[in-house]
Amino acid sequence: MRFASLGSGSKGNATLIEAGDVRVLVDCGFAAKELEKRLAELAVDPATLTAILVTHEHGDHIRGVGPVARRYQVPVWMTAGTLKTDRCGQLSELNLINCHAGNFTIGGLEVTPFPVPHDAREPCQFSFVHGGRCFTLLTDLGQVTPHIMQEVARCDVLLLECNHDLDMLANGPYPPRLQARVSGTFGHLSNCQATELLLQIESSKLSHLVVAHLSQQNNSPERVRETILKSLPELGDRLTVAQQNGVSEWFEC
Repeated sequence: MRFASLGSGSKGNATLIEAGDVRVLVDCGFAAKELEKRLAELAVDPATLTAILVTHEHGDHIRGVGPVARRYQVPVWMTAGTLKTDRCGQLSELNLINCHAGNFTIGGLEVTPFPVPHDAREPCQFSFVHGGRCFTLLTDLGQVTPHIMQEVARCDVLLLECNHDLDMLANGPYPPRLQARVSGTFGHLSNCQATELLLQIESSKLSHLVVAHLSQQNNSPERVRETILKSLPELGDRLTVAQQNGVSEWFEC
């Protein structure tokens, strides 16, 4: 199993996971043409996508889901709450996700959806297991719950939200109401919250830590690295920051 970030941030998010002959796209916050361009950088034909999984209905995660699914006849998976927002239009094949019904499989890839606290209708995130290895994707949440910790504790590779630096948010361009939303319990994880999560798991087990969904106004790669590595310096050579405007390398799980 391996994965790559096609871009991460408030202007668009998409993550590609490969396992054997399965190619799963988690979210598509880019227009179809832009997604095609980013996939081409990884030499991936969008017609080979096996499925699109949707975490929630915010535009930076769902913008291109409908167009891409229709153009390439890709099955889509989402929760009932996300479906009710009607952000994707008509889909040729739709599968509903129940976050409380355990895992399901797509080809040989085991997928475990789990609920997260975020200001959306029924948001979720995912863990993926293949060949005895676990990759967990965790962004767009305002706080870490015990159930989330159970999921993260079993992962070998983690893509983790580090949305904002608290000082930069407090002194940045956002008005107080938006600051409160971002830093609230249904908003986004700060660098400090992400670091606290990492301190509670066996981080030595992680072969890769990819931090993602950085705010361009209220965070920076330098602040993220400084905050995490101050407490966990041993992660230095395993820490990568996902970019908004660029496609990452492949990360082997």
